[in-house]
Order: sequence, then C-alpha cells, then structure tokens
Amino acid sequence: MIQPVKFLRVMAVTVAVSCACLVSAAAASMGVGTVQADALRLRSAASTDSAILATASKGDAVIVLEDAGNNWYKVDYESVQGYMSGEYLTISQKADAAIGYGKVSAGGSTLNMRSAPSTSASKVASLADGTVVKIIGVDGSWYKVDYNGKTGYVSSEYMITTKETTSRGNETTATSSSSMGEQVVAYAKQFLGTPYVYGGNGPNSFDCSGFTKYVYAHFGVTLNRTATDQLANGTAVSKSQLQPGDLVFFKANTTKPVSHVGIYIGGGQFIHASTNTYTVKIDNLNSGYYSRVYVYGRHIL
Repeated sequence: MIQPVKFLRVMAVTVAVSCACLVSAAAASMGVGTVQADALRLRSAASTDSAILATASKGDAVIVLEDAGNNWYKVDYESVQGYMSGEYLTISQKADAAIGYGKVSAGGSTLNMRSAPSTSASKVASLADGTVVKIIGVDGSWYKVDYNGKTGYVSSEYMITTKETTSRGNETTATSSSSMGEQVVAYAKQFLGTPYVYGGNGPNSFDCSGFTKYVYAHFGVTLNRTATDQLANGTAVSKSQLQPGDLVFFKANTTKPVSHVGIYIGGGQFIHASTNTYTVKIDNLNSGYYSRVYVYGRHIL
C-alpha cells in the first residue's frame, strides 16, 4: 500500500505552533503561480511525456512548492501535486488568490494564525489540529487564510490542502478526499475509448482487471491480475464510503466471487474496460445494470 505523496521539510519553529521540533506532513509553499495558457496540464513528472493528472484553465492559481529545474515547477493544483511548465505560469512570491481549503496538520498540536506572515506577528487565533480554513492567498511559505470571519496567516509547513469541505455549526471540517485517489482517476481517464480485449494488459488494449492493474502500476502499486484475485488487494469499504481510486467489483452470470472490476471516480460513477461496449468508459454505479450487479468495494490507497 502506498500513502498519499507528502513532501517533508524540517524547520525549527518555536512560535508558529504550540510545541517545538515538529516534522511537517505537508509541503511548504514558496509562492503562487497564475496560469497564462488557455489550458495548462498538471503532469506526474517534469516532462511533457509524463502522465496528465489534471488540466488548469487560464487565470487559475496554483501553489508553487519548488523549482524543479528546466523551467518546470512542482505545484499543488486543487489538492493534487504534480508539475507544470513555467513557460505558461506567472510566478509570484506573494499574491491574493482563491486556492481552496487547507487542513491543519500539526501532529496533534495547535497552529497559531497570525496577523502577518511572521512568527513574531500577533496571534489572531489558535487552530486545533484538523481544522479546515479557506486559503485566500500565499506569501512565500505562509498561507493567507480566512477562518470564522477572521483573516490571518498560517505556516504552510503545517497545512495540507483539501478540495472538499463540509460545514458543521461555525466550524469547517474536511471531508474524506484522497489526493492520490484523484491522481489515479485522472490517469485512468486518459485511456477512455481504448479497446477492450480479453487478456489485454495495456496500454493499447485492456480487459477489466488488466486496466485496473495497469493504472495502479503507474503509481507503484501492484495489483493481482484477475478480478477475483484483486479482491485480496486493499481493504473492504462499503458502497456509501467509496472514495475516488477505490476498486469496485461486480458479479453477473458466474460461479466465481466476481466477474468484473473498475475504478470508482466519485459522484456515483466508475471507469472500467467495459465488456458491453468493448471500450474503456465511464458508467453509473447507482442506477441501471451496474447498480444491480455491484457486490464489493476495496480501498487500495
């Protein structure tokens, strides 16, 4: 099993958090990038030959994590980390921008929200571990945030970006969303329309389990070869708790435990190498044929 990618950096911070010598579980930012092209691809590596994880539109803001060299930058776009060409980005150390949301990851300690991007600035609020705030700007290694109507700054070293939120009273909490699962989904969608061929292992043709195995191999995860054998991979998850990237299994006209497998993409949909249309396609999990033959879900990441 692999864990979501998190880039570590150790800093001596004595005031930003209420305890010292924490090792961050998040990547510290170095600024913000604004997309200048009509469509700019987020890639899995600093190369135009690497997999496409997402596509940003002109004017979108990304968090710049580091200079990857050769005019490429490692960035965070909508909580997915990857690489973008600097040719189509305007990089600023400081800018106000609608980034999304960030969750405090301070190892169980509280994180100080300050009036300016400095550990010597006055404290605006203390954020409990797991608190979710709206990120409204970047100033070097600090995020400008909005929390319960207050504006201030928090060290990006102790924040993890997240795409989705739910509200409860006056507090905002993160929903369960795996950025790595989103990357798996984005990679899988590149193969939409690829022919289904029994025994196909990719990339020019797939059968159902060959497709799931090929997609996960791209992320360093080895799945078993057949749909039945992939039931032994990962951990069981109920249908109501499925997350993007989870495997979904179906049983029809067989004495085997399952007859088909795909990858859940969210919103009640999944992507698979279909034996009905003989292509890689997206179908609905909650209505029609597949809702009747669905049997299991497995969390892989």
